[in-house]
Amino acid sequence: MGEIAHSIHVHCAVSRLRAQRLARGLTLTIAVEQIRRLVADQNGAPRVTVEQLRLWETGRHRPLHSTVLVLAAFYACSPGDLDLDDTEAVAGIVLRAEPPHMYRAEKYGVPDLARRPPAAAGSLADRVDAVRRAVDRTLASATVTSTQLDHIDEMVLWASQEYVSTPPALMLNRLLDLLAEVQDLAMSRQSATVQVRLSELTAMICTLTADALMKLGDLVRSRSWYATARTAADDSGNVELRARVRAQAAMLPFYYGPITSAVNLCREARAISSRARTSATHAFAAAAEARALAKLGAQAEAEAALRYAAKAFEHFGGDSATDAFAFPERRYLLYKSGTLTALGHTREARVVQEEALALYRDKSGIDPALLRLEAAICFARDRSPDEACQLAGTTFLRMDPSHRTPIVEERAREVVEVLPPPIRTGRAARELLEIIELPPGRM
Repeated sequence: MGEIAHSIHVHCAVSRLRAQRLARGLTLTIAVEQIRRLVADQNGAPRVTVEQLRLWETGRHRPLHSTVLVLAAFYACSPGDLDLDDTEAVAGIVLRAEPPHMYRAEKYGVPDLARRPPAAAGSLADRVDAVRRAVDRTLASATVTSTQLDHIDEMVLWASQEYVSTPPALMLNRLLDLLAEVQDLAMSRQSATVQVRLSELTAMICTLTADALMKLGDLVRSRSWYATARTAADDSGNVELRARVRAQAAMLPFYYGPITSAVNLCREARAISSRARTSATHAFAAAAEARALAKLGAQAEAEAALRYAAKAFEHFGGDSATDAFAFPERRYLLYKSGTLTALGHTREARVVQEEALALYRDKSGIDPALLRLEAAICFARDRSPDEACQLAGTTFLRMDPSHRTPIVEERAREVVEVLPPPIRTGRAARELLEIIELPPGRM
């Protein structure tokens, strides 16, 4: 194992500390969990985190001597093998008095080839077979069965379907429970294919959690959850999912600013998914970019992006799925409506809004309300303040109170903001603002 780590250090240009971890096939998360188990019964033992280990491995920070002892014991090597033999000494931490091999990686499910004594020439075949059996046992030690993974897949799909019409506050508890179950499995050693799938599921659940927090107006937490979703998607290596998470993350700056960040995220998503131009994500990213550019006021760019989005959606052909990660025609029309409304193309926007609402039919949720509020904005742009405020007020009152999130409130206020300044203080505008300020459940 020491020779493998040395080769990784030399040929891959990574630190000796990171090379020891990579030599054993451990992720940062799994390594940290196993290090914590090693010192679980030691009073005052250093508490290693994933971020700390990452910083130590990249040389940005150096651990204290007490922590170096723990790392050396875990990797069954000397501090010099980790290039950490000159760190500051801190007394008070004493590891259990066990033979050094007790700390080797094999204890945690990773076969440590270094602990086996050199074999005689005549027993080389026996050693080859023994090592292979050890590796097989490690590979078979995964805790997730195919049945469990199928069950979690079904649960995530169900959650993404329910998310479309379920109030965000209610969905948060369900998503967090589901994510806890996925993380319990991800913390243990799994096969590469299972670990990839768990990262994909983590990214999907984190994205829905971030979106729910955004709808509830908790912007700081939403931004953090989107960042976690991107990390999980990147860890999975799934190109479609990496692009989708970024396109979805663009919704936060689209509604709350800065709008340029929304444009950049959409363009990044388009670039990542460029090799799959017939995918749902590529069409979604293009439509979201067009809407963001229109809100930014970049008319020529928005119109060009809208034409590209139309071609991308035509090549994609629409999606018959009903979950939150699908991109059916009604959602494409929602983004097209937002683009045309922001550009002031009210006549075209009304046609699109009617087509989209016909496809939504009696579906609940935020999207149909946003379409009606965009229709009200079109009335306001066409100097029909009474019709605009009446439609916006009716839409707001007919919504389930649990769906009246800050996004809906801000969109309703935009109806007043679009009106000419002298009319914003008129009766119709005042009544609409009073409706928006009503406590939930009041009419």
